[in-house]
Amino acid sequence: MKIYRYPSKNNWQEMVERPVFKREEISETIAAIFNEVTEKKDQALFSFNEKFDGVRLESITVTEAEIKKAEDIISEELKQAIRQAKENISKFHAAQQSAIEKIETTAGVTCWRETRAIEKVGIYIPGGTAPLFSTVLMLAIPAQLAGCKEIILCTPPDKDGNVHPAILYAARLCGVSRLFKVGGAQAIAAMTLGTESIPQVYKIFGPGNQFVVAAKEYAQRYGVAIDMPAGPSEVLVIADQQAVPAFCAADLLSQAEHGSDSQVVFIATDLTVFSETIAAVEEQVLQLPRNELAKNALENSYCILLNTIEEAFEFSNLYAPEHLILAIDNFEKYLPFIQNAGSVFLGNYSCESAGDYASGTNHTLPTNGFAKNYSGVSLDSFVKKITFQHLSKEGLENLGNTIEIMAEEEGLFAHKNAVTIRLK
Repeated sequence: MKIYRYPSKNNWQEMVERPVFKREEISETIAAIFNEVTEKKDQALFSFNEKFDGVRLESITVTEAEIKKAEDIISEELKQAIRQAKENISKFHAAQQSAIEKIETTAGVTCWRETRAIEKVGIYIPGGTAPLFSTVLMLAIPAQLAGCKEIILCTPPDKDGNVHPAILYAARLCGVSRLFKVGGAQAIAAMTLGTESIPQVYKIFGPGNQFVVAAKEYAQRYGVAIDMPAGPSEVLVIADQQAVPAFCAADLLSQAEHGSDSQVVFIATDLTVFSETIAAVEEQVLQLPRNELAKNALENSYCILLNTIEEAFEFSNLYAPEHLILAIDNFEKYLPFIQNAGSVFLGNYSCESAGDYASGTNHTLPTNGFAKNYSGVSLDSFVKKITFQHLSKEGLENLGNTIEIMAEEEGLFAHKNAVTIRLK
């Protein structure tokens, strides 16, 4: 990790910049994949499975038999853990449902909003070295609570043509409609365009590598919405003299092990905690099964020693982290200082892993600085709001003159006449 001691604020902007990918090359690849799926549909997906995942499939559809087999394979202990996580995530997201509130803006003029579920949504779940069945919970649960009629899930198969059994179990538990063995940018293309097997959806959710992220951005050209722009996972930890260095190191490494393109940032105001945390990171990383990925991520990461907690928050707001951990005393005092963050973890025992799995909050969060203008996934991500208004005769009489004056000033006389003809 890079070490910075009391860096000048003039250098902060450069420090918060994330690693940049070669966008032009990726964009060309994504366009080619979308064109192939447009022309060949399912056949393109079979070819991509063979090319990228090294497996030749007879069908990309996950069968009922496969789901039943998955339920039999995974341990009762894991099933119970998934069920408890589901209960907490459901409880937190169900509380986000809002009642209809009708507002009389003028006598005889009533306005309100009603919620409608997005009818067809697509969920992408990465496979590979870390099959994220926890993300199935984070996306399928609010989709089900919102009332989405069709929930499509795509995830890459392994070399034997199978999907991780915990992904299948979580998907069935959370109401996923149909599952498909397709990964990468081609899965995003399939859900965007539709194929013989995979339905076209209206909005796509889920994390992935730089190609999946680029494909989701490309999907918007076809009128398909996405959850948010996203990039590699990241965490920023702020620590003072009462922080536990071993805990801070563990939290940094929990994000670093996601992948070599992840980034972690540690800010301390105490020299002893600063030095001991760096030492703890170097010690703990050697014990991780995925230590090569973590080591690569640490090369793009850094530790910063600052004078005050206030400075730490100033830097954090500029960085806008996906995850923000406050290992500081009296953290309640500093909550108003937080302007930009995806999800915040308070105190020495609020590890970021809790939010990743089972505390109840959603772990699908804005990265790459997008916490400045995006929220994490919530129940609202799966619905749209429609406004309604009702004007009685009295209401139009009370409001009509105002509308006529404004419409005439804008030169829109048909707008004015729509009121005038009623008043007459």
